[in-house]
Amino acid sequence: MELSLVGFVLFALAVWRVTHLLAEEDGPGRIFNRLRAAAGEGFWKSLFGCFYCLSLWVALPFAFGLSTQWGERLIVWLALSGAASLLERLGQPPVAPAVYWEGEKEESNALLRRPEPGNDPPGGR
Repeated sequence: MELSLVGFVLFALAVWRVTHLLAEEDGPGRIFNRLRAAAGEGFWKSLFGCFYCLSLWVALPFAFGLSTQWGERLIVWLALSGAASLLERLGQPPVAPAVYWEGEKEESNALLRRPEPGNDPPGGR
């Protein structure tokens, strides 16, 4: 198959679908859930537990189907996995940014301490 934009988009969607099916879904008759349970501990469990890791392995045969040259296959392989990862991130709720506090240690610790009962500020909370 000649490398084309339409082919790449279709293969990227297929990589996302297969990876999501293997990593997140139960499947018909809970077959994929049982597959993940049978993976046991170690490498296989960590592979099926990480969408991003699994997408690299799922994308590999798709890259061979989409391109014919070795250098191109390497790039297409990583691009398909990256596209599947981006699609997965698009479906996730946004993550709040990390809180950064710059100040003196005592000042920041005072903000984290709960007031003791009976020591409420005037006017209540």
